[in-house]
Amino acid sequence: MQDNASPKLKHELGLLDGTMLVAGSMIGSGIFIVSADIIRNVGSSGWLIFVWVITGFMTLTAAVSYGELSGMYPKAGGQYVYLKEAYNKMIAFLYGWSFFAVIQTGTIAAVGVAFSKFAAYIFKPLSEDNILFSIATGTNKSGAPTYFTISAAQIVSILLIILLTYVNTKGVKGGKIIQNIFTLAKLLSLFGLIIFGLIMLKGDVWHANWSNAWSLHKLNADGSFSSYTTTAAMGAIAAAMVGSIFSADAWNNVTFIAGEMNNPKRNIGLSLFFGTLIVTIIYVSANVMYTAVLPLHDIATAEKDRVAVAASTQIFGQIGTLVIALMIMVSTFGCNNGLILAGARVYHTMANDGLFFKKAGTLNKAAVPEFGLWIQCVVASILCLSGSYGKLLDMISFVVVLFYVLTIFGIYILRKKRPDAERPYKAFGYPVLPAIYIIMGLVFCGLLLKYQQGNYPVWGLIIVLIGIPIYYFTKPDAKKQEVLTTDS
Repeated sequence: MQDNASPKLKHELGLLDGTMLVAGSMIGSGIFIVSADIIRNVGSSGWLIFVWVITGFMTLTAAVSYGELSGMYPKAGGQYVYLKEAYNKMIAFLYGWSFFAVIQTGTIAAVGVAFSKFAAYIFKPLSEDNILFSIATGTNKSGAPTYFTISAAQIVSILLIILLTYVNTKGVKGGKIIQNIFTLAKLLSLFGLIIFGLIMLKGDVWHANWSNAWSLHKLNADGSFSSYTTTAAMGAIAAAMVGSIFSADAWNNVTFIAGEMNNPKRNIGLSLFFGTLIVTIIYVSANVMYTAVLPLHDIATAEKDRVAVAASTQIFGQIGTLVIALMIMVSTFGCNNGLILAGARVYHTMANDGLFFKKAGTLNKAAVPEFGLWIQCVVASILCLSGSYGKLLDMISFVVVLFYVLTIFGIYILRKKRPDAERPYKAFGYPVLPAIYIIMGLVFCGLLLKYQQGNYPVWGLIIVLIGIPIYYFTKPDAKKQEVLTTDS
């Protein structure tokens, strides 16, 4: 336990701050990019919008379900705490381990790399194509040499992560100011882009895109279509949702900072609802706008999947590229700030439970978990060097949804285990809506395991399972504690 004289978490965040953290952490680079891959998988406008609507439904359902848990346990650590209370310390540790190894750190890395990619529109030497270092690592299956490379974009992403980590070690107030300013800026700019895009609607493009809106097929690079079998179609929808799920993730970050929220029992639940609702409206509207100004083939074949750049060029002309580059830089900067701010609070709570580095459980003079911030920075920086945006995305989406399913199922467990506990909010639509989310989440994870190429969901699952021996190795008395917890 911490000494009474040691720094305590400060209650400096209100409802607006919480809502901005939810929206700001959700909106990174995904909405500007992933629709290209979605269209390639589903091949039509109707299914493009369906993927985003179903993702929004799942996100809102999960968010209002978490409202019940956040009201019951308004503590720093959020989802980690909910899993510990519903299940046991080992399940909570597996989440915290996965959170540290890939979920939060991988998302920080992916968003950081996206910032760098679009910064290259303004200053070309920052491009991912500018390779600063390479070393031969062997050969691939065809005998061609393979290389480990480091690009300028990766270095810039690491410097961004270091900068935002440093700012957040100086106190939650500085992180809050950055979050609010950058989130408001990107919300206003996104709404502006959507409105201008719909004003510039091209009748012939719109008609062509929506004339056969519900034909589900693969859209090839040459503009041709490939039909799916029924099971392959389900796999294609799951593959398409990888991008939308990633783009809608991190909404739960506000639960991690409950220890610094004013009136957390009320404000966490409201922040979750308002933040996810705003982002869902933006995401669906943005994709409707894409289909209003770009033919489906242009969405699918946008250079490096930068759909928003292609759309903005149609709306604003050549200056559109610069407009989107600046928007994404603002968006990803604010997004990473929120992710970095919130993530270290999970390690802080884990450390105080004896399940993480002891030093992560201490606060610095500014009352923030500085050690947790810096080790998160190190792992995220390593992941920046590890591979492409898509690989991280595939791995993260599977693991994230798996733990969302477990957490929401925890509502049913806690209703039975602690029926008389105070619940300022109750999960909306219980027991039906949470059950629908659980079914949809399990189907999504199952389809990814079966159909996703590259086995990245499998690697995500392996990372989770690696946490089991780590838990028992680092916590010798954990097995005894689990038996006692189960018996009680």
